[in-house]
Amino acid sequence: MSKERARRREEREREAAIQAAARAAEAERTERRAARKRALTRWLPKGRTGPSGVIAERHRTQTRLLVVAALILNAVVWLASDDWAVRVFALLVTALVLPVAQILMTKN
Repeated sequence: MSKERARRREEREREAAIQAAARAAEAERTERRAARKRALTRWLPKGRTGPSGVIAERHRTQTRLLVVAALILNAVVWLASDDWAVRVFALLVTALVLPVAQILMTKN
């Protein structure tokens, strides 16, 4: 009976050793992967976390719509006009009016 228990204990210990070796290998792989990622991403700028509320989302949506509208307006002027003066004038007016429109749209 004691030989049987010793054999079963030895078998359990062998299984535990195999599982521990597998866990150690997985931990080593994970650590190497994390080190590789840290080495590659440490030069990248950190992502800025800004406001995340409903009002901030509304402001971002308004800004996106304003920029898209300005781009569409400039594209229409660019395609409709052959005169470079008109194209440049539209671009300059858009560049000057866009911040004012942004302030007026987001002002409560």
